[in-house]
Amino acid sequence: MCKLPLRYIFSADTGATRNSHYISNQVRKGANMSMQSDTLEPASLFKAYYPRLCYFAFQFTGDKDQARDIAQEAFVSYLGQRAQVTPHPVAIKNFLYTTVRNACLNLLRHEKVVEKFAASQPAPPPDDATVVLTMIRSEVLGEINRVLQTLPEACQEIIRLGYIEGLKNQEIAHQLNISINTVKTQKKRGLHLLRQRLNPEIYSLFFL
Repeated sequence: MCKLPLRYIFSADTGATRNSHYISNQVRKGANMSMQSDTLEPASLFKAYYPRLCYFAFQFTGDKDQARDIAQEAFVSYLGQRAQVTPHPVAIKNFLYTTVRNACLNLLRHEKVVEKFAASQPAPPPDDATVVLTMIRSEVLGEINRVLQTLPEACQEIIRLGYIEGLKNQEIAHQLNISINTVKTQKKRGLHLLRQRLNPEIYSLFFL
């Protein structure tokens, strides 16, 4: 599986590809349907899970555009089959992850045939433990992204630049045209809020 820089999942550009307009239209249509909770609305699901599924798919494909396409296709599939999917967050999440995983494995098998690479002994698909760990990693990064979006704008930007982009305080100050003291103050405030809102283990892993 491929490793992806942490900044990828937090990128403002989630990758508008050939399916993006179709998905947007379908999401808007689906959003008009009555469901049990706002969190189950197609628009809310897309916002919550699209970055996570992109990250998950990238671990298989190693290609950002392919990962984005596969994640989008998973939502197209869900929107077409949502009547058969139990309207519960766990069931929907399982459907999306399973759809992405199967699409990735099918793509890899196809590429092996096309490239005639190791045709006699094709590489086995990732084992279940690896897939589960990748899903967990995707969920953790998705949770960090969700909590970051709850921070005040100034804190959020400085935390992203410092901990996602890896910039130093002086570089952040120069880029935002603010003082280093302001950077330090906003970073301290942001970390305080993250400590309150994130799981302690996640916080210690990424922000200590």
